Amino acid sequence: MSADAVQDRYPDDFAHCYGCGRLNPHGLHVRSRWDGDETLATLLPQPHHTAVPGFVYGGLIASLIDCHGTGSAALAAERAALERGAAQPDDPPPRFVTAALRVDFVRPTPLGVPLEARGRIVEMKERKVVVAITVSAGREVCARGEVVAVRMPVGMRARGGGLAAAG
Repeated sequence: MSADAVQDRYPDDFAHCYGCGRLNPHGLHVRSRWDGDETLATLLPQPHHTAVPGFVYGGLIASLIDCHGTGSAALAAERAALERGAAQPDDPPPRFVTAALRVDFVRPTPLGVPLEARGRIVEMKERKVVVAITVSAGREVCARGEVVAVRMPVGMRARGGGLAAAG
């Protein structure tokens, strides 16, 4: 298992997501890693992520929670597979998609401050992982969320060459 962000190790056909796809030139590029027993992703919102002057658009917060949740699920499933000998360190990580997303906005999120998303695995089964996430700006928790992530169905592989064909 690499210390790199899990999203950097997704196969190319799974790397186009707006939130976390490394191959999406217009995306947010959310990157999830282990930080002790929690997962961590950071993101610096840009001026175009504005809701009202000085504050971050809530959809960006939801996207951060969403993609960090599925990345956290992949990290947890990868760690479990390695521990039981069902995977090798160089195997690509499993890919998860969101089955359910809940976001609670605790306080307005200031623009221009790095955001820190921390995930904690709440439940883990073979095909489903539940992740609780907090998003903080500085030391202030701005949002809490929960992602129910499921292993990506086989029929969801990239079609038509990914972004190049969609544009």
